[in-house]
Amino acid sequence: MLTSDFDYDLPPELIAAHPLAERSASRMLVVDRARGTLEHRRFAELPGYGREGDLWVLNNTRVVPARFFSNDGLQELLRIDVLGPRRWRCMVKPGKRFRPGHRVEIGEAAGHVLEVLDNGDRVIEFDRAVDEERHGHLALPPYMGRQNEAADRERYQTVYAKAAGAIAAPTAGLHFTPEILARLPHAFVTLHVGVGTFQPVKVERVEEHVMHRERYEIPVATADAIAGAGRVIAVGTTSMRTLEAAARDHGGVKAVTDSTDIFIYPGYEFRVCGALLTNFHLPKSTLLMLVSAFAGSDLIREAYAEAVRERYRFFSYGDCMLIV
Repeated sequence: MLTSDFDYDLPPELIAAHPLAERSASRMLVVDRARGTLEHRRFAELPGYGREGDLWVLNNTRVVPARFFSNDGLQELLRIDVLGPRRWRCMVKPGKRFRPGHRVEIGEAAGHVLEVLDNGDRVIEFDRAVDEERHGHLALPPYMGRQNEAADRERYQTVYAKAAGAIAAPTAGLHFTPEILARLPHAFVTLHVGVGTFQPVKVERVEEHVMHRERYEIPVATADAIAGAGRVIAVGTTSMRTLEAAARDHGGVKAVTDSTDIFIYPGYEFRVCGALLTNFHLPKSTLLMLVSAFAGSDLIREAYAEAVRERYRFFSYGDCMLIV
């Protein structure tokens, strides 16, 4: 299976750089796997696609300001893990400056590079806590082509975000309002979306790609609710990966805290999820491979072509797709 099999042409103007004024105003392409049909709807119509016994499972991770700039503005850090009270694992720019012992200042905090890891990440230790609220920025995806703005602090979070720790938002959840969520039987998992969200698939053969690991948690109440559900609907690929990872690694969806590098691509046998709400994903991405596994590559290819023709808005702040 070739990575190029998951490519498609996207006019740049269809990439949503900003959200709509109203969360629930997004369009929704409904993909029916059994009938092989496509319907153009609005996200506000989502509750009408539920049925008796459904359980909507959402990822309640909260995006943290993980991007930092040095006081001189010439150096950039993307924190991808917290290793201790003042010790971070980071991606850095420019890499050639961040040799062992290199000093970087963020506000009142001074950090030193302790180690350069095999993959190029740096371990940096600070002499005091960095003021994240003052100096941190949201790490918006590069395809937005802009820096984060004040409005992103609220709009790049779901209305139910709770557990802080993600670098990127679980974007399928950005469409929900409290009123729509209240109309749907639901439960929460937590998966902290990591830097792998931004990393392209660089190998030619899909099977050779190595996934990043992400931490997740399934509470007791959620595991119990899933056990009694008729159909489990994953809200977002992160929720789907969490549920399918638990089923694969623990013999079912149980209350557990773990991490996963599950890679879902065509040929995968789904164990838990019966439907999926998701945004539109980048060409040749692991997330496009996941939805192709769930709905079938041919149908997803047709759906994406239709979305382009109908001028849907793509990616994080864009429109969504409901696959039933």
